[in-house]
Amino acid sequence: MTLYHFGNCLALVYAPYHMAYKFSGISEYATFSKCVYAGGLYIFTQLCKMLLLATFFPDSDNIHSGGDNNVFLEILKATVDLADLLGIYIALNSIPGKGHAKILTAAIGWASAEVLVSRSVLLWVGARGSEFDWRYVRACAESNVALLQHAATAALVWLCARSDLPRHLLPRAAGLLLLVPYRALLEDAIAHALGLSAWALLWMRAAHAAGVGLAALALYAAHQQQ
Repeated sequence: MTLYHFGNCLALVYAPYHMAYKFSGISEYATFSKCVYAGGLYIFTQLCKMLLLATFFPDSDNIHSGGDNNVFLEILKATVDLADLLGIYIALNSIPGKGHAKILTAAIGWASAEVLVSRSVLLWVGARGSEFDWRYVRACAESNVALLQHAATAALVWLCARSDLPRHLLPRAAGLLLLVPYRALLEDAIAHALGLSAWALLWMRAAHAAGVGLAALALYAAHQQQ
């Protein structure tokens, strides 16, 4: 039963990534090495973010100041996630091919590295336990939401970096892109205000990712029609 639960969790995490790579068509462009490169950029970016957080917020966990100061501190810490946008931009520029191939390759490589770093140890240590626990299934489902989020983010970065993007589309793409670093902060604040459970928070994150993804897809389609 333990092995069966562990295998189900692995399939739930990694099967959607494999299917996205295999059936999206980017495998025909021999982009596996570029996916690995995007994953390497993710790891490098996270190390840089950790260095920034340790340098400018060394005692942030021990602060006992008022609520307003804590909120401002969390916003500043979330602003560090702008480095992710820079990392995705560098990954997009290193990938040859058409726009959709660049976006999907960067998103799959970036999201795959995030899953390997943040989920592998959790599953190996926790999902192999003797008792079934829904939190591991929830963590696996969150990785699929992350893939959609990163695909939308990569599309928005690609759109904002285009010099031929129509002016009426730029404010929409830029507005959505600037909200990306604060996505988790906003979702957690809403969940706390509404008293949402962990599963309800997951559904809210999935709906949010789907909404941003559809908006990015609409902007990409409008750009391609120009």
